[in-house]
Amino acid sequence: MELTRRAALAAGAGAAAALVAGGTAEAAPSGLPPAECIRRTYTQQKARAGGVWYSHVTRVDDTGALHSVIEDDADHVVHGYSVQKLAVATAVMDKIDRGQLQLGQRLDLQADIILGGSGIYFLHTVWGDEITIANFLTAMLLVSDNTAVRMCGRVVPALEINEILAAKGFVSTRVEPVANPNRFLLGTTTPHEITDLLTRLANKTLLTPASCDFLLGILRWINGYHDGIRRTMSSDERSRVATKYGADFNTLGAARHEAGIMFGADGAPALVYGFFAEGLPDLDNYGATHPAVQAHAVLGRTLFDTIATTTVPGARARTTVPRFRPVDGG
Repeated sequence: MELTRRAALAAGAGAAAALVAGGTAEAAPSGLPPAECIRRTYTQQKARAGGVWYSHVTRVDDTGALHSVIEDDADHVVHGYSVQKLAVATAVMDKIDRGQLQLGQRLDLQADIILGGSGIYFLHTVWGDEITIANFLTAMLLVSDNTAVRMCGRVVPALEINEILAAKGFVSTRVEPVANPNRFLLGTTTPHEITDLLTRLANKTLLTPASCDFLLGILRWINGYHDGIRRTMSSDERSRVATKYGADFNTLGAARHEAGIMFGADGAPALVYGFFAEGLPDLDNYGATHPAVQAHAVLGRTLFDTIATTTVPGARARTTVPRFRPVDGG
């Protein structure tokens, strides 16, 4: 990717942000209207984290209508990194909806398909298991397993994934084919398109209601990613947030993304967010202390507080997940 003028200008801000990244920024003042509170917090956190941000946030108003709260270069085409796993999962579930695959269908977990980085399968050290499509989709979305992406490619080749996404109206959300037709790079999206995907997932129009519930159940489960948006939340609050994180780097610097849905007190979708940032400092820090991830944490608390008691009587769909209960073996 080329170094754009906007990114170059942001580089200085990114260096300055590294100096203040150790502390947690204060949220916008209370008492403001929800939309203004979100915008002020976003402006503060973006400035502190540095880099170049492309973002879109929508929120229901008092009538239940969805309105844009943040539109920050939201049509910019950006490498989505692991956020793209949402699009890959959508393509797999689309084939399941059409009866061409089944969640219980088994594939062998071959040694030569194993990828490192995020995930769990490479930790096994021995392979050869037969695992279901449901198994590797869960691993891909809950712990962002990279091997699971290759497993998806075995049942939905790269070109077919792109055809499915195009048929659903996505223009820029694509995986990037490579020489092997069953493998691909995760490709590109835009904040508008990823929030559209998530909105349709929450409204259960992206796929069949059963398939949407399956994906939302994984994305909302509290064993998932906690460093960013869900960091300063209770277990009950975390279960009301479906989120997907993506992290990598390019010639501009570090990239840290997060996109998801927040559900109101009645289980209706109340807010959708997509934060994409690149040209960031702290390239090798993939933990909770990265300045952009700290920004996500502050934003997450602010976003959730604006919808904590929200109900949407006219919502077309609602989603609930089981309350977390510890189990002591047995």
